[in-house]
Amino acid sequence: MREKAYLLRKVRCVADYQFGKGAGEKLFPSDIVFVLSRRTGRVRLIYLNDELLATVRPTDGLLTLTVEGAERLIAAECSKNLLVVVEDDVSPFIERGRSVFAKHVVFASEEIRPGEEVIVVNSKSKVLAVGRAKLSGREMKFFDRGVAVQVRRGRAEKG
Repeated sequence: MREKAYLLRKVRCVADYQFGKGAGEKLFPSDIVFVLSRRTGRVRLIYLNDELLATVRPTDGLLTLTVEGAERLIAAECSKNLLVVVEDDVSPFIERGRSVFAKHVVFASEEIRPGEEVIVVNSKSKVLAVGRAKLSGREMKFFDRGVAVQVRRGRAEKG
């Protein structure tokens, strides 16, 4: 039991660092389940009620969110610095896992840097997808060409 408390504290600290203060506690309640790597013993997957919330990247130890994890951050209002809002008419494509192009970005947080984890939402704050920023938040708003977010998983891809 002591080891679970240590792992919980550790992933919460990573979430606070990556997504902002307080995000770890909102994202990971005390009843989460960890799946550890058999080879290294490190946390790989984080579940809540049989739903995957996040995975831990082996390269740098940062988190990659799932749509469910992103929804928890949106509900807790801990995601302002990683939001990308897109036009509603492209929402169906993004939900199916298509990349977000800069010309479709309505709003992007100024704090977003290339390579960071982002949450893609529509104008009603419905989570469409999660992915990795290819441009900074400022570039996403001003560029008319190019991929702004490489979507890893869209809402429609669940299952």
